[in-house]
Amino acid sequence: MSLPVFPAGRPPFAEPSSPRAGKRLSFWRVLLGLVVVAAVVLVSIFGFRFFVVDQARASQAAPSFAGYVDATVTPQYAFEAPATDAQNDVVLSFVVAHSATDCTPSWGAAYTLDAAAENLDIDRRIARLRQLGGDPIVSFGGAINTDLATACTNVGDLTKAYKSVIDRYDLSTIDLDVEAGDLSDSLAGERRAVAIAALQSERRAQGDDLTVWLTLPTMPTGLTADGTRLVSQMLADGVDLAGVNIMTMDYGIDLHNESMGQVAIDALNAVHAQLASQYITAGTQLTDASLWAKLGATPMIGQNDVAGEVFTLADAAQLNAFGQLKQLGRLSAWSLNRDRSCGPNYLDLATVSNQCSGVDQGSTTFAEVLNAGFGGGLSATPLPVTTVPASDAAGTQPTPTPTSTAPAARGRESDPPADDPATSPYPIWAAGVTYVAGTKVVWHATVYEAKWWTLGDVPDNPVLTASSTPWALIGPVLAGETPYVVPTLPVGTYPDWSGNATYNEGDRVLFNTVPYVAKWWTRGDSPAAAVLSADSSPWLPLTAAQVAAVSAGTAGTAATP
Repeated sequence: MSLPVFPAGRPPFAEPSSPRAGKRLSFWRVLLGLVVVAAVVLVSIFGFRFFVVDQARASQAAPSFAGYVDATVTPQYAFEAPATDAQNDVVLSFVVAHSATDCTPSWGAAYTLDAAAENLDIDRRIARLRQLGGDPIVSFGGAINTDLATACTNVGDLTKAYKSVIDRYDLSTIDLDVEAGDLSDSLAGERRAVAIAALQSERRAQGDDLTVWLTLPTMPTGLTADGTRLVSQMLADGVDLAGVNIMTMDYGIDLHNESMGQVAIDALNAVHAQLASQYITAGTQLTDASLWAKLGATPMIGQNDVAGEVFTLADAAQLNAFGQLKQLGRLSAWSLNRDRSCGPNYLDLATVSNQCSGVDQGSTTFAEVLNAGFGGGLSATPLPVTTVPASDAAGTQPTPTPTSTAPAARGRESDPPADDPATSPYPIWAAGVTYVAGTKVVWHATVYEAKWWTLGDVPDNPVLTASSTPWALIGPVLAGETPYVVPTLPVGTYPDWSGNATYNEGDRVLFNTVPYVAKWWTRGDSPAAAVLSADSSPWLPLTAAQVAAVSAGTAGTAATP
């Protein structure tokens, strides 16, 4: 093969017609090129670093669903026995101030934390939920009663109040539901922000995190001015917000014939833009995907408090589809207590019920519809950092499976836990004892409650359905528990019971120093019968919390129920 011959004076492979042919680069052209290259390198380094950090924030956990549970409403919702995976994680509500001037944390202003452990078995039921692989968020605030940040007039007391709840229930996530007058109180907002920032710093110094969601009312056009101010306070004081959960409910305005699902989507789009602005003002610019991951939505399922506003299963499916598309950080619902059709005896479906939704759900639950694609769980493993551009990040992310803390299945040759009367809060079950409805016993380190009269039925005897056993499993015996002691009061606190006296509903008496309250008119019925048959007895023993209130001089007269 012969070598090519080039014309004299022309370099090989030069294009004779090229405009650059024979030209040399000037110093300024070289300098400009170097500047451009440096800028590209800097953008690629620092821009990529910023993008990765931001995506890491957006991927703290997989999108999760956790329905709200009204913990104090009766009858109790059995959150400790989730029927489906959609009910595994719950938002227990609401912890508030004991009164407008009392900074003591309470459940619904009705139970102190200790009283809730006794009367509602909150601690034990939380332990049972965790045995089954679920986990609770505790929500502070709500629309009624007084928010802790309002009642606690200094940051130190407020911080201690929050911490007492977080430590007692070993919480990794809390929800701050701020509404009504508590939302418009800017001083309370400042105390709340400072206290939460301090708690997060303390937890991180110990190697733990405290995930904080802010739940706020919204309109289709976004957060109110009070809501945006509260978010700004949180960011300015250094609170690391997991996100803002908006209450897509009770708008009270003309919705222009839009579905409740679409109105919720409108609100989410509006708040997304508001959050972008607020984070920029706070000195942080988040990607579009990160902002969506910091958003949640909580519809009021079925009939809302506002007449004409009804959130249907179709609305739930529409909201869920949008949530999956945008990868919202959280979906929820108010409330799991209401997630069922009303019975035929509930006639006025336009009136909100605490126990049913007011719409025909058939066999479908709102929780199952909203949970689709949101099964990350509260304790899910963080997702890996991704370098997918924000504009392409709308696909469904992998959903980690929460690690169950349920005890391993007991083999045939394993011995069941031994029950010790000294560490059992209630009597140990015995085959020859009659138990009436509401009686609690301990069996194999677990507390059970009788659903109806029973004799000889072993509490943990295997059955095919829950309706086949007279026992309801409440939860495990907790570390440090001791036998329940019947509370007493000093002689003379109330009149001693007399078989010749007539008592009306609400009258209080002492029987062997144990205080009782009359449930209805009675004469000659001894309070001792209440121990044997709580349902049929006209007498009800006072709880430890009520006795403590009497001892503190706050229970009123002997005729007070």
